[in-house]
Amino acid sequence: MSTSQPSSPQQTVLALASQRPLLRASDLAALNVPTVTLTRLVAAGKLQRVARGLYSLPGQPMHEHRSLAEVALRVPRGVVCLLSALRVHGMGTQAPFEVWLAMPHHMPVPRLGQPALRVVRMSDATRSEGVKHIAIDGVDVPVFSAAKTVADCFKYRHKIGLDVALEALRDGWARQLFTMDDLWHHATLNRVAQVMRPYLESLTA
Repeated sequence: MSTSQPSSPQQTVLALASQRPLLRASDLAALNVPTVTLTRLVAAGKLQRVARGLYSLPGQPMHEHRSLAEVALRVPRGVVCLLSALRVHGMGTQAPFEVWLAMPHHMPVPRLGQPALRVVRMSDATRSEGVKHIAIDGVDVPVFSAAKTVADCFKYRHKIGLDVALEALRDGWARQLFTMDDLWHHATLNRVAQVMRPYLESLTA
């Protein structure tokens, strides 16, 4: 009768990497595998380092929003917002090279190198409103909803431009990504209801 051989540390890591498109160095702690195993696998060409502390199997298809998954793993209290959230929802024509992330006040900005971060400070109450969770390469990524994102665009119009906010509003409304009640709710919470009112009325005129 044959008995199964125990897996080597490298086999254990590769098996985990086959289940998770993005593997964190910290994931090895639960397996009692030394992190030097990652270095050896990268040197052997069996793993690739995609960012600091993040690895994947070579040649693995990359999700178009992979950078958001990388940030979600490394900044767990952040929420994808503004231009990056517009991109996720397919609203407007913005193609940011930075990941726009809502973070708590006073929380230090991590030094990621890549991808680049554009941080917007929000209170815990504001950051907990309208959060949706999407799966990107096996990672749970918090992203503000389409309605919340449009309201945020008006709140931060001096940062991103009123033209961007208007484009997002019209595009999202045309594609039925939110209701007027959703927009008004988030506009009120963001204290931009009076700013948005004439533009919302023009949508239903």
